[in-house]
Amino acid sequence: MVLDAQRLDKWLWYARFFKSRSLATRVCAKGRIRVNGTVVSKAHHGLRAGDVLTFPQARHIRVVRVVDLGARRGPAAEARTLYDDLQPPQPGKKDDPRPLAAARRERGQGRPTKRQRRETDRLKRPAPE
Repeated sequence: MVLDAQRLDKWLWYARFFKSRSLATRVCAKGRIRVNGTVVSKAHHGLRAGDVLTFPQARHIRVVRVVDLGARRGPAAEARTLYDDLQPPQPGKKDDPRPLAAARRERGQGRPTKRQRRETDRLKRPAPE
């Protein structure tokens, strides 16, 4: 069976850009996807091989070219054959607002423990005369 066009939400799901087809449909309905530079707000938009998609995914903007229309949602290796990534996401940018791993405290670091507070209190007490 040779397809000349496929639903946009279905292809995004087949290519594993979204965990579920309903998520892909929701992103389409919000008008966050561009096909060949044109904003598309309908999930049933006909997608063809050679189209260029621009859409947000997590904290990155993805730009991909459709190479093939899928027939099923297969494994990730199969999904990667459906598109060419024209602008791969840049991992580890410095302006990433996510908390750093260094924000975690080791035991005894950061706020003092009860034992450390008692020792500090003993130091601050006036010496008996």
